[in-house]
Amino acid sequence: MHTETIGRPMEILLVEDSLMFARITMSALKKGQVQHRLTWLSDGIDALAFLHRNGKCARAARPDLVLLDLGLPKKDGREVLKEIKAHPDLSHIPVVVMTASTDKEDVERTAELQVESYLTKPVDLEKFLGIVRDLSRFWHADMILPNC
Repeated sequence: MHTETIGRPMEILLVEDSLMFARITMSALKKGQVQHRLTWLSDGIDALAFLHRNGKCARAARPDLVLLDLGLPKKDGREVLKEIKAHPDLSHIPVVVMTASTDKEDVERTAELQVESYLTKPVDLEKFLGIVRDLSRFWHADMILPNC
């Protein structure tokens, strides 16, 4: 199945402190043929600076999707998620949690914050790609193209 790319690629922010899982995610996205640009950050403080376009991130592209690990250094992913969902400029961004946590409380809290999906590591790559493809299709259908 060939999907025509219209407009710009999907902007994805990957917030993951494990190099191994970051590489697996990047490889899956490449193999899944989702037209995207990816920014990878490894801690919660950098993620929030990027999302709020603070400091060196002043010109950062607003992500269309956030892939978020909960167990992050400096600022926990749970706190990052809360801040994303509480901020009016960020709350509309779909978030997919990808974490090693199977804690029932984490699952319930993220569900309350309306994440798109909660995937437990090791992530089922086919399920992950299915979620991203679905979000990508929705994003393309809902996208406003500039008048050229």
